[in-house]
Amino acid sequence: MTQLLRFSGSVVRDPAIEEWMREREGELGAIARRWFEVMRKCGTDVRELLHDGHPTACVGDAGFAYVNAFMAHVNVGFFRGAEIADPSGLLEGTGKWMRHVKLRPGVDIDPVALTKLIEAACADMKERVRLEGD
Repeated sequence: MTQLLRFSGSVVRDPAIEEWMREREGELGAIARRWFEVMRKCGTDVRELLHDGHPTACVGDAGFAYVNAFMAHVNVGFFRGAEIADPSGLLEGTGKWMRHVKLRPGVDIDPVALTKLIEAACADMKERVRLEGD
């Protein structure tokens, strides 16, 4: 039994995500676009889809991260966030697997630390997918 969250229908570029991004104007939309683009750049095996109404990044079909815009903040979430190193203490949440970083307009966040979290989540998922295939 897999502990990976797998999504059928993930693609290189999902037009539905482009529409989702266009519908979110202003600072929240800019924040979501910025960090989803970092997810997209994690490798040639990164795929995407809308899951539960928000952009989700996958390694192949295995979800590793997402963005979601709310009324006053954006979450950058990680499906296995409880298991990735977070030396800067950015992650929030108490779920068994998932964690997120809450981003608000006008509130500084360490962009290097968040980029490293996204890259670590992707690398972690790549290894999980590799091990599952063995």
